[in-house]
Amino acid sequence: MSRWPTAKHFTSWLTLSPGCKISGGKVLSSHTRKTNNRIAAHLRLAAVTVGRTSTALGAFYRRLAARIGKAKAVTATARKIAVLFYNAMRFGTAYKDPGADHYESRYRERVVKQLHRRAAEFGFTLQASPEGVS
Repeated sequence: MSRWPTAKHFTSWLTLSPGCKISGGKVLSSHTRKTNNRIAAHLRLAAVTVGRTSTALGAFYRRLAARIGKAKAVTATARKIAVLFYNAMRFGTAYKDPGADHYESRYRERVVKQLHRRAAEFGFTLQASPEGVS
């Protein structure tokens, strides 16, 4: 794993990171490159499979798939799995899945915090609705 100095280099080698074709300050293309890399193909397959599980990675995949489409969600999840693999192999970092519920609660906290910040910028305050009222 010493061939790749960082996880970003590793994911770029796997062609799981977005390209960045810029000419004259204009973005011409930012999609991922095509590849015949078998590791990338297996990571994409793992990403599709993990999307059906009740793990944090599965919740991440489902949230992205709903927002940007399944193809892009597969690539993003495969990249996340590749980073976890790189860190495990290079540094011996163990991965303990927190679960989909933990991921969803953290996501909800982030969104609510962002909403409070945006409301404060416009001079408003947010209040939580009473239980049972939606």
